[in-house]
Amino acid sequence: MRAVVQRAAEAAVTVDGETVGAIEGPGLCVLVGVTHEDTPEKAAQLARKLWTLRLFSHGETEESCSDIDAPLLVISQFTLYGDARKGRRPTWNAAAPGPKAEPLVDAVVAELRALGATVATGRFGADMKVSLVNDGPFTVLLEV
Repeated sequence: MRAVVQRAAEAAVTVDGETVGAIEGPGLCVLVGVTHEDTPEKAAQLARKLWTLRLFSHGETEESCSDIDAPLLVISQFTLYGDARKGRRPTWNAAAPGPKAEPLVDAVVAELRALGATVATGRFGADMKVSLVNDGPFTVLLEV
């Protein structure tokens, strides 16, 4: 699994003009991509990493979402496994198909909630518009 993690002052996702998920920060906006070999165990591992990764600074202390009860906006994004190394058109061969990817993104969200996180989400497979105020800017790429 692959995730682009952005520290956010605020973030929202809309579908057809309707806000389907939003957070007020400090928090994280997380784009999640799934590949063919991913498993529920990897989804749980990614969730634990997101919940405990120290990405927030308060004075000299670095804190995680779990330390400050920061919310997360988790959005599926198959294009994270796009490959544009050859030619001018990306291929999506490494991205898992929807029937495999959707349950794994849902598993990340479920594990985060089980850990005590407040989680908002996008809508799997929808044409989503994502907006955020990136705090920093601060962006990290995670792979598990």
